[in-house]
Amino acid sequence: MEFLSFFKQYLASPKYVGGFAPSSRLLAEAITEAAGVSRASRVVEFGPGTGAFTEVITKKMPPGASFVAIELREDFVKAVRKKCPAVQVFHGSAADARKYIEAAGMDCCDCIVSGLPFALFEDELQCQILDAAVDILKPGGIFATFTYFFSPSFPAGKKLQQNLEARFARVERTPTVWLNLFPAFAYRAIK
Repeated sequence: MEFLSFFKQYLASPKYVGGFAPSSRLLAEAITEAAGVSRASRVVEFGPGTGAFTEVITKKMPPGASFVAIELREDFVKAVRKKCPAVQVFHGSAADARKYIEAAGMDCCDCIVSGLPFALFEDELQCQILDAAVDILKPGGIFATFTYFFSPSFPAGKKLQQNLEARFARVERTPTVWLNLFPAFAYRAIK
């Protein structure tokens, strides 16, 4: 059922969904580890989709940690709210992250886990969202996003890496998660 919901959203708007299947559990483990979710007291998720990363975040967060998710697609907002009812999910753009974290009572966050398809976004949108991420992260905070292993071979994928390196003090790549449809790796960007 989750696959069908995701696939339907992909067909309706491939530019904003990015893939035709949810991320694998192994990719969710890799990106949440890269973000340092298990040590964070304030976590933000950009683009939770159907909640593949959201479920892992809720399991890894320390007791008492705050968690906010921001999702643009209304069907995905409903799916995450149903799958993870304890998570505060805002319906809107990650570019407006400051507004949403303040509405949740946060002034900054320790880490951001992003499921957004950055390599499909135009440079302007990439920059708006990455600027919002830098704005809400505390110093030393971590922004983690994933991309498919072939993305850095294309102009938008190269631009993502350049945009990350222009905004963060350090950018690292995790090993590739081969058991994902398509294989992917995470960027770990430290403010």
